[in-house]
Amino acid sequence: MKKSLLLFPLILAMKLSAQNARQIHQQAILIDTHNDVISNELITKLDLGKRQTEGNFDLDRAREGGLDAQIFSIWCGEDYGKGAAFAFANREIDSLCALIKRNPGKITLVKNSKELRQAVARKKLAALIGVEGGHMIEDRMDYIDSLAKRGMRYLTLTWNNSTTWATSARDEVIKKDSLKHLGLTAYGKQIVKHMNDLGVMVDVSHVGERTFYDVLATTKKPVIASHSCAYALDPNRRNLKDEQLKALAKNGGVVCINFYSAFVDSTYSAKAGKFSRQHRAELDSLTRVYHDGDLANIRLNTIYRNESDKMRPPLSLLIRHIDYIAKLIGVDHVGIGSDFDGAESYPLGLNSVADYPKITEALLRSGYSQKDVAKILGGNVMRVLAANTGK
Repeated sequence: MKKSLLLFPLILAMKLSAQNARQIHQQAILIDTHNDVISNELITKLDLGKRQTEGNFDLDRAREGGLDAQIFSIWCGEDYGKGAAFAFANREIDSLCALIKRNPGKITLVKNSKELRQAVARKKLAALIGVEGGHMIEDRMDYIDSLAKRGMRYLTLTWNNSTTWATSARDEVIKKDSLKHLGLTAYGKQIVKHMNDLGVMVDVSHVGERTFYDVLATTKKPVIASHSCAYALDPNRRNLKDEQLKALAKNGGVVCINFYSAFVDSTYSAKAGKFSRQHRAELDSLTRVYHDGDLANIRLNTIYRNESDKMRPPLSLLIRHIDYIAKLIGVDHVGIGSDFDGAESYPLGLNSVADYPKITEALLRSGYSQKDVAKILGGNVMRVLAANTGK
């Protein structure tokens, strides 16, 4: 009985703390800068307007998780070349617009921070567009204009593949000696300047170090890294090194933390590789079914959930990336870029957009103030968006 009486105040304090965290979470404007669900929807045909048991995103779970604004990734792989990539980008945007049209009471397209705030006030999810991969403009400046008119708010200059005008992180590491150029070409610099003029944010996730520094030397506006983590904690080529983070902060930009286990936990990739080899025949079969390696991998991890969960890092490792970057360059330069629906594994407890409040709880437990939590959840991205669009 005495032990029960002693535990009661602790349990009550924990409940009150959770309630306080939930209230703080709801009061903040939460912006996720990267989600791949629209690319997947073209294959899965899921109705994102209703609660789903597959994937990481739907409008019901978004509301449950307190998500106020989502930048939807418009993406295709490098196998979509000239004559196909731009058309596919527009097909994906059409799909997003159709989702909005089917659910006018839940979601609306916005193009600047003013419209975003208006959407939040009307209790609608603010949808924004981010195009992931410069190959989707097919080397044409007028295609940037076209995508911007449709609502593109950032362009990721490269995906894993380089363009004729910018080199990617992958290629700068594994193809460095065979590349015709490193970083931005003169045309690439024109593209960055044109994006500045249009109010389209430059996204430096996926780009190589040389491209990264060329961008910062060219842009007149703050940039974002829409889905990256700290290289010092996980030396993956997709993560940003300390000097890059410092340069990004000097630019006034924001690095939005990626939830993908491989970018959070340096031990994950080896475990995932072993898992894939053990289930190679089934993975190959799923790839033939989905015609998409990433979706096949996601499905394989779902089928073998018990095995998959054992590989997932704890949420504390994700918080460590946020904390590391905030302490290195300041809390004004950290945001959220989940990469939900773009990978097969995320930290334990982060299964969908409904789980964002767990991040707020963890940040508060780590000693972050309500003001700083609000900056991380969306305030910093809102600042960069406004600086680019002028609204």
